[in-house]
Amino acid sequence: MSHELSRLLRPGAVGPRGRSEHIEATPEERSALTTRLGLLGLDALSADLDLSLAPGGVIRAKGMLRAKVVQACVVTLEPVPQSVEAAIDWRILPPGEEPAEEIDDGPDEIESEPDGSADLGEALAQDLALALDPYPRAPDAELPPEATSAAASPFDALRGLKRH
Repeated sequence: MSHELSRLLRPGAVGPRGRSEHIEATPEERSALTTRLGLLGLDALSADLDLSLAPGGVIRAKGMLRAKVVQACVVTLEPVPQSVEAAIDWRILPPGEEPAEEIDDGPDEIESEPDGSADLGEALAQDLALALDPYPRAPDAELPPEATSAAASPFDALRGLKRH
């Protein structure tokens, strides 16, 4: 399967001393991710990762995701530019190992392909999706008064029926 942002980590690419990896999305990749994530714009997306070997054939990846996104305000639909920074903590599993059931505070687990490769770009795109503000709001955006009043409630009509 081809992803909008694909950076394959090949088997054996991380030696005993570890490795640093920088990922930066191209304009074409950012455009494709803009569509996938429902953004108005994605002006920058990068990550710096420190990769190291861990017991059991696992590779640990720790670092920082940085992005500049533009989302639509949930009230006015105006563009809301935002900077996103999120810590990355991944366990890249060896081939055939399935992720554990939900781990609340532990690292995210990334499955490897049967050949042992892992797509760091797709993992980064998924982390960006999780780091986005679910309710972006322009600085002075306010709901109109009728939207916050009890009379505007969709349940108001039901209350009226119950009284009759």
